[in-house]
Amino acid sequence: MSEKSMAAVFDQFRMNLGNAGVVVSEADFGKIEAEGYLKPVLAFERAFGDLSHDHVPDYLSPWTCPPADSAVEPPQTVSGSLPESVSRGGASPLDLDLMAASCALRSGELSPLDLATASLARAKERNTHINAFQLLLEDEALEAARLAEAEIRSGKWRGPLHGIPVAVKDLLDLAGHPTTAGSTILADGTASTDSVAVARLRAAGAIIIGKTRMSEFAYSPGSNNDHYGPTRNPRAPGRDSGGSSSGSAAATADRMVYAAVGSDTGGSIRIPAAFCGLVGLKPTYGRLSLRGAVPLSWSLDHLGPLARTVDDLAALFDALDGNSPVTSSALPEGGSRNLVGALAAVRRGEAGLAGLRIGVLGDDGSGRPLADADCLAAWKMGLDALVAAGASLVDIDLPSLQGLRTLNGALLAIEAAVFHLPTLKNRLADYGDFMRLRILGGFAYGPLDLVRIQQARAGLRRSCDAIFDTVDILSTPTMSQLPPHLGTPPRLTLVAPFNILGWPALTLPVGASAEGLPLGMQLVGRPWHEATLLRTARAAELALGHVTQSTLLSLTGIQSGI
Repeated sequence: MSEKSMAAVFDQFRMNLGNAGVVVSEADFGKIEAEGYLKPVLAFERAFGDLSHDHVPDYLSPWTCPPADSAVEPPQTVSGSLPESVSRGGASPLDLDLMAASCALRSGELSPLDLATASLARAKERNTHINAFQLLLEDEALEAARLAEAEIRSGKWRGPLHGIPVAVKDLLDLAGHPTTAGSTILADGTASTDSVAVARLRAAGAIIIGKTRMSEFAYSPGSNNDHYGPTRNPRAPGRDSGGSSSGSAAATADRMVYAAVGSDTGGSIRIPAAFCGLVGLKPTYGRLSLRGAVPLSWSLDHLGPLARTVDDLAALFDALDGNSPVTSSALPEGGSRNLVGALAAVRRGEAGLAGLRIGVLGDDGSGRPLADADCLAAWKMGLDALVAAGASLVDIDLPSLQGLRTLNGALLAIEAAVFHLPTLKNRLADYGDFMRLRILGGFAYGPLDLVRIQQARAGLRRSCDAIFDTVDILSTPTMSQLPPHLGTPPRLTLVAPFNILGWPALTLPVGASAEGLPLGMQLVGRPWHEATLLRTARAAELALGHVTQSTLLSLTGIQSGI
């Protein structure tokens, strides 16, 4: 675009802010211009300025539900006894994976009070260094653990999460406590009821030990937060944990909890999961309820789990699933709901990936390499694991991803500006610098741009949907770069397109860089096929020989010195 076009956009920006009643200082106008916060608007104009006016807009995807993509089995547990080092008290029970700890709870080898006490102690010890928790709920967690212990002893076992310490991102309401969403603006409020996600965790018997740190109002792919500070990566404390679900990832990776809940609007589950060596899932848009969550972008927000293994992730997903109005109307009864059960045959070694077609992304429309060399090498290792499990690889180009990145950023900016408009009018100075300047950029879009975004989205969705005629799963590196230095937002080029598509997407750890930094592989499926996605990830995890957990711990624990 020409200099004149940038000037026109800036004039429109000033006019829109004035019409909305938002008073912005000349200093902030200068920062917004100098730091390029209006560049996404120009990118949108470059990509879609010539779009025909008569395209039908895609306000809501016409979601349809395919046949159930896996058999549903009864809830499973991991059989076997505790490792001797744990049973003798020589190691922490927090070193166990969630499903192994669940087995030990059900058998009586461990108690929920053991786990809650250990989890709280480690969180209090480590949080001053990692900065993973916004709020610890010691009294409530211990009371819930005592109740879970009594229930399990009396035979009233609720499932794999019963008695398991977990954490939730601090944009989910938890009755009696603030929901800050990483801000000071909301810090003085108190939630009157639990969010749907919290209620479902409680119903599953999970022990919620605290609410986790996040970037301010979830509007950063890094952990940077001008009010509460960044969250360190437990694998390498000088590096960032990623965002915006930074605390959820760090607390899980540092073994303060067994798993956690996050949200994802442009990669905010998958980014920190990949950077911290975890499995993270952004499910199909609308599958998990966000009622009782502070929104960033209504059309793009997804709720999802982060965990250390695929089995653990499935257990948390199962507890969260099924309470969304979209899910209840679209997903047939019993269809792929119990993902723990769906993974049972894979865990037993009875089901590989024979016949499964994995699309290997080539051209993503950016004109640049998909990722740095280390990220590409780790991705290849993950693809090799899928082949070893029986899958076939199919090269596939998807240049539409570049347009989807632009649309995701534009739609997010406009919807976020609308949600924050009342507060921007009255409490603009209470936003941190990064959040304030970024949210104001949403006012630079024109009055017709929301419809134009949805028109462009419809066409790109059709072209992207066609890939499932030739592949079952699409794979990419999760991130195009290594975890950046603490407090630095990363690029999100490979994750954001799947928010605007609404497809389920999962990141799986597939090794570490020469420096011991975790690296991830992204698997993307068609809507409602989470079971196929997790079955694929579980088979890869097995083929990798659990490099996803034990190798990362041994490599990075030494390097980090923590």
